[in-house]
Amino acid sequence: MKQEQINRFLEVLNEYHSLGIAEQIDYPKFYLYSLITHSTAIEGSTVTEIENQLLFDEGITAKGRSLQEQMMNLDLKAAYEHSMQLARKHTDFSVDMLKALSALVMKNTGSQYNTPQGSFDASKGDLRLLGVTAGTGGQSYMNFQKVPAKLAEFCQLTNERRHQLMDTDDIMGKYLLSFDAHCQLVTIHPWADGNGRMSRLVMNHLQYEFGLVPVKIVKEDKAEYIQALIEARRQESLEPFREFMLEEHIRNLGKEIVEYKQSQQNDPISITSDPINAFSDPIKQRLYQAVLQDGSLNYAGYAALLGVSEATVKRRLNELKKEGTIARIGSNKTGHWRFVLPDKKSVLWAERSGDLRP
Repeated sequence: MKQEQINRFLEVLNEYHSLGIAEQIDYPKFYLYSLITHSTAIEGSTVTEIENQLLFDEGITAKGRSLQEQMMNLDLKAAYEHSMQLARKHTDFSVDMLKALSALVMKNTGSQYNTPQGSFDASKGDLRLLGVTAGTGGQSYMNFQKVPAKLAEFCQLTNERRHQLMDTDDIMGKYLLSFDAHCQLVTIHPWADGNGRMSRLVMNHLQYEFGLVPVKIVKEDKAEYIQALIEARRQESLEPFREFMLEEHIRNLGKEIVEYKQSQQNDPISITSDPINAFSDPIKQRLYQAVLQDGSLNYAGYAALLGVSEATVKRRLNELKKEGTIARIGSNKTGHWRFVLPDKKSVLWAERSGDLRP
């Protein structure tokens, strides 16, 4: 790990804190929802952040998403909430604690296994009683008989480092502990399923406990993330994973800083005529913003976000359509709303419509 990378990391982190980004209303909640969405996306979930917001806050399920992946997100949310309670109490790590968290992660998606060595239930957090391979052509993880002792050793060493760092200002030491715990837990691979989600949760757990900005591994970087874990295991060194995690946090915080600065400008995007400035109706203005973020929701979805009736949403959308502000692309069932602004060469029109042609 190069000093230049560490310096960039600390500079971005300092700027993030100086701007007060995390102090915005509801920011911690939505940041948590984003952590959950990307963690499950790495495991194959297609549920979006907005769909998770509706699922978590309103109990509205997303059309076209399987029950399995929606339960995966709900279970991980419950696990994170319990983890954060433990972090606030500075609860020591133990095998039983990790098994209890795993039981929450796998509550509705875990399976029961029957093996010659005995039966175990992933939905109850049971440790695996069978071998696991690391993908096609990959090495096998450690023998399941070694897992209990190795997991107990992991907890002991993690606790020792936690206590040493608890009352210090060593930000890098705290982040590195969380990265190392993530990589080490994946390497032990204690469970038949859910190891990735659990390892990311444990990393974020330590970051919450230390008061750090939790690291989010975005789904777009899945291949690089997996490769970093493979390299750490192949080289028997934590350095490749540490370097990836630092770079990932730099990238993600950097994006947030840019977006926050743009949002604070009076005219962040040059548009000759922006309908939002002309709206006297606050509901229409909020609906405009909701569609700007995601044009694929149905009436019920927008109604839940705005706290109004579906009839109100339908009426306002029709008004926006008649005014020429938005257009419906595709059928009522599978289509989406698209912006039709006077200046179709504007950045906003191009980015939000997905049409980057001149």
